[in-house]
Amino acid sequence: MTVTALPHTENALARRITNWMEPSNVIILVSLGIGVAQDNPLTGLAWALEAIAFAAAIPMAYIKFGMRRGMWADRHVGQRQRRMLLIPVIMASVAIGIGLMAWLDAPKAMVALVFAMLATLAVLLPVTAFWKISVHTAVAGGALAMLALTWGPLVWIAYPIIAIIAWSRISLRDHTLGQTIAGAVAGTVTAGLVFAALGG
Repeated sequence: MTVTALPHTENALARRITNWMEPSNVIILVSLGIGVAQDNPLTGLAWALEAIAFAAAIPMAYIKFGMRRGMWADRHVGQRQRRMLLIPVIMASVAIGIGLMAWLDAPKAMVALVFAMLATLAVLLPVTAFWKISVHTAVAGGALAMLALTWGPLVWIAYPIIAIIAWSRISLRDHTLGQTIAGAVAGTVTAGLVFAALGG
């Protein structure tokens, strides 16, 4: 009885981790974390809300719209081909957010944050055309890189969280080990370099 119950327990835990650490939730956390680090935390948080609107809320609203229309089966958009339709829409939303930030003279770090998100998507899109690289680990890796650059190297202690996210994606058979590692590397390097170049 214990042997048969274990996979179900693991699967339920993996599903919770995948849902809790989905890209939109991570984007909310990193936006707030960088927003509150600005010289004026209240202004920074206001810009964080703008970043969240265009990089998380609008994309999630579109994903839910797509689910209602039968464009994809779940909010994680498991089919690689469907992601090719989704990612450009998210990129457009993020690009509009960047334009608004530039127009309203947002703090450099907040513009860098959203630009790093756009750059990460630009890296993931061509790879997704032929291989289902993990967006979960890419976003989480990029978020930790930007938080480490903002708050200091001790943030890297949290990097094992990405291994937990990877385990959940592999356990649910949504990704292979290679796809989760590639996502983590792509997100960490791309977002980290872009944020460092533009936010310093």
